[in-house]
Amino acid sequence: MSLLAHPRTLPLLVAGAFFMEFLDGTVIATALPAMARDFGLRPVDLSVGVSAYLFTLALLLPASGWAAERFGARRVFCAAVGVFTLASVACGLSTGLASFTLARIVQGAGGALMVPVGRLAVLRATPKPDLMRVMAILTWPALTAPVIAPPLGGFIVTAASWRWIFFINLPIGLLGLWLAARVVPTARAGTPRRFDAPGFALVGSAVLALLGAVELMGREAVDWRLVGACAAAAVALGGPALRHLRRHPAAILQLDGFAVRSFSVCMRGGTLFRVAVGAVPFLLPLLFQVGFGLDAFRSGLLVLALFLGNLGMKPLTTAVLQRFGFKRVLVADALLASLAILALAGLSPATPLPVTLLLLAVAGATRSMGLTTINTLAFAEIAPDAMGGANTLFNMFQQFGFGFGVALGALALRLAEVWRPASALHATPAEFRIAFALVSLAGVAAALDALRLPADAGAEVARRS
Repeated sequence: MSLLAHPRTLPLLVAGAFFMEFLDGTVIATALPAMARDFGLRPVDLSVGVSAYLFTLALLLPASGWAAERFGARRVFCAAVGVFTLASVACGLSTGLASFTLARIVQGAGGALMVPVGRLAVLRATPKPDLMRVMAILTWPALTAPVIAPPLGGFIVTAASWRWIFFINLPIGLLGLWLAARVVPTARAGTPRRFDAPGFALVGSAVLALLGAVELMGREAVDWRLVGACAAAAVALGGPALRHLRRHPAAILQLDGFAVRSFSVCMRGGTLFRVAVGAVPFLLPLLFQVGFGLDAFRSGLLVLALFLGNLGMKPLTTAVLQRFGFKRVLVADALLASLAILALAGLSPATPLPVTLLLLAVAGATRSMGLTTINTLAFAEIAPDAMGGANTLFNMFQQFGFGFGVALGALALRLAEVWRPASALHATPAEFRIAFALVSLAGVAAALDALRLPADAGAEVARRS
C-alpha cells in the first residue's frame, strides 16, 4: 500500500492543517511588541489584527458546510489551504497596521473553511469502528500547538525576525496542497442546500459593527460619535438579524438550541468565560516584554507555563466532573479562573520565578477545566436532530468569545493608560494590573450566569463518562 493510499494519510493531513492554524493563532501574541516597533505603533494597537482574524473565522464558519456541499471537499480544502498560506506570506510582508489587518482577515477566511471542511472530509471517509482513533489524531493539534507556540514564537523573534512566524507556513502549506490534491475525496454530499445570503449579511454586519465600537473605544483619541454610530448600527442590524434567524426555514444559524437551558448558559456564560481567559494569552506577552523588559524568547518560556497547566489539567477533567457535577464545577471554576487572573495582576519583575510559574500554571488549569466543562455540557442535552445547528452556533460563539477577549484586553489596557505617569514612555506594570483586574470581571459574570443551571445539568453525560 502506498503512503497516499494509507487510511491514516487523510487524518494526518487534516491534523497538520489544524496544527498550522492553531499554531498561527497562538504564536502571534509573543511577536506583537517586535511588530509594533517595526510599524511605529504601540503593541496594544495591533490587537485589531488579532481580533479581526478570530472574528473572520467565526463569521465564515457557517458557510463552510455549504461550500463543501456546493463545490466538493477537495476543491474547498485546497482553496482554503492556498488562501491561508498566501495570506500568511502577506502577513509577513506587511508594513503597517492596515496591510497586516487585511492579511489577517484573508487568513481567517482561509482558516474558517480549512478546519471544518477538513474535519468533514475525514468523518465521511472514516468507518465507524475507526472513528475514535481518527478523532484522537485530529485532537492533538489543539493540545500541542498552544504549548509549542509561545517559546517557538519567542525564539523566532529573538533569533531572526517576527516575519518568519508567518513565512514558515509557506513550505507547510505547499506540502499540504500537494497532498490534499491527491488524498482528499472529491465526492459531494448530494444536492447542496440554498445559502442564506440575507442572514449571513445581517449577522456579519451586526457583529462587525459591534467589534468596531469596541475597537474605537480603545483608541487614544476616541471619536464618541463614531463609537455611537457603530453601536447604533449593531443594535439596528441585530434586531432584523434575530427576526430573520427565527423565521427563515433554512437560516444560516439555527437558534433551536437556546430552548435548552444548559446550552443557552454555555452560550452566554461560556462566551463570557472565553472573553476572560481569551484576554490572558494576549496580555501576558505584553506584560513580560513591555512591562518587565524581557526579550521575546524569555517571555515565551514564561507563557509556556500557562499552557502546560492547561494541558496538565486535561487528564483530570472527567474525574472532577463525575465527582462534583457540571454546575458546581462551572461555578467554582469560573470564580477560581477570575481569582487566578486577578493574581496575575500582582506579578512584578521582583516576583520569584517559582511563584510566577505556579500562578501561570493555575491560570492555565482553570482555563482548561472551564473550557472542557463548557464544551461538554453544551451538547449534553441537545437532541440528535438539532446537533448540527447547535454545533455551528457553538463554534461561532467560541471564536467570538476569544475575539472579544483580545478586544477587551486591549480596551482595558488602553483605559488603564489614564494612570500612566507622564514620564513613562511605555505601558507600566501598574497598567497591566488594572487590565487584568477588569478582565477578571468577565469570569465573575460567567459564574453568576452558571448559577441558572439546574443542579443535575448534564448528569447523564457525566455518569457515562
